[in-house]
Amino acid sequence: MNKFVITIGLLLLSNIAQATTEDQISFKSEQQKQLYLELTAELRCPKCQNQNIADSNAVVAKDMRVKTKQLLDEGQNKQQVIDYMINRYGQFAHYQPPFNAATSMLWLLPIGFILFAGFVQVKRSKSKQQVDEPTNLSDLDDELAQLLVSHSNNKIDTSASNNATIEANVKDIK
Repeated sequence: MNKFVITIGLLLLSNIAQATTEDQISFKSEQQKQLYLELTAELRCPKCQNQNIADSNAVVAKDMRVKTKQLLDEGQNKQQVIDYMINRYGQFAHYQPPFNAATSMLWLLPIGFILFAGFVQVKRSKSKQQVDEPTNLSDLDDELAQLLVSHSNNKIDTSASNNATIEANVKDIK
């Protein structure tokens, strides 16, 4: 029973300790807090590849969070903080890259793929319409009737020649 009480006590203390470390950042206003949260969600950790600095526990992400708070305390706006981080850590530090020569492929390739897929779809639908166009059914009926007649005539001719051959063979045997 004592071990159970000690375990519960340690779990409660660890939760309290975690809550106090997360709440150490104090803001001048609610607007500054919202701006800080937006920036930490928008800035990427250079070490963690695809994780923002709000979610990363890397040392560089912690440094970036501290610097973001410091820049906001100095009165800089969102764009100034982003510019500082890009100058310091490179374009990779920002999740929303601008359109320039280096990032043009990121912006243009998806648009190109969509246009290409639309072009292929239009071409396929046009070619399918050309194939699916109904022909004159009376012409098809006439052709079918001619084929059936010629096939039945061939069958009759074949059976007649077979009968003649059989009769000739029978006469030879007698």
